[in-house]
Amino acid sequence: MKPPVVMDHIKSAHINCAKEDLASSVIMPGDPLRAKYIAEKYLSDVKLVSSARNMYAYTGTYKGKRVSVMGSGMGMPSMSIYAFELFYFFGVERIIRVGTCGGLLEEMNVPDIILATESYNEGNFAYSYNGDPTHFAYPSKSLNDRIQSVAQEKGKKLFLGTVMTTEQFGFYSDNEHVLARVPSDTQIIGEEMESFALFHIASSFQKEAACLLTVVDSKFKETFMSIEERERSLDDMIVLALDAIIR
Repeated sequence: MKPPVVMDHIKSAHINCAKEDLASSVIMPGDPLRAKYIAEKYLSDVKLVSSARNMYAYTGTYKGKRVSVMGSGMGMPSMSIYAFELFYFFGVERIIRVGTCGGLLEEMNVPDIILATESYNEGNFAYSYNGDPTHFAYPSKSLNDRIQSVAQEKGKKLFLGTVMTTEQFGFYSDNEHVLARVPSDTQIIGEEMESFALFHIASSFQKEAACLLTVVDSKFKETFMSIEERERSLDDMIVLALDAIIR
């Protein structure tokens, strides 16, 4: 599986900085304001290196290691633009998505953390991207192993399993009929909107990608994390991602 061929004269259209301004390891929340929060709270000697379209990218150091943090925006189209440009134009080697999701296991609570072991998508993203008809995309095993190792050291419980990457926000759609068409041997434990694109693009470049998700709502619970809480209450997941990406 290979990435699409890009014409020689094409340059990065959505990230406005020099290649050396970005680290080889990137933490990627969806919300650019969450990227700002992570960079300002956890990175030292931090610098805003790109703000094109208000999709902020920062580079600094975390525990002495160079790390970048950049927003991806919402949905696979936005994620696909930024993941592709980071891998192709800027030589990024690994990306950990830190996002939010809806929990689909009754035993999950807000704010439990999911580590995606695969991502399922019903649409044609993979086929449109590079002719691959698959509906499953996979993270880097080595990066997932590092995340699990760090979580174990910290005593942090992770739910591991398949997440579904939807093309609309779950609460604003009737998605039970979509869940009903998932292969019978696949159990979906959470739904979000970006990981399939990240995994598929990373695999095409033979780069590393992983996805950590904090459960912020559930069809089994009445608890629903607010906008303010979503911006600032994800620290356990963020620190886990940072510690894993520098290992």
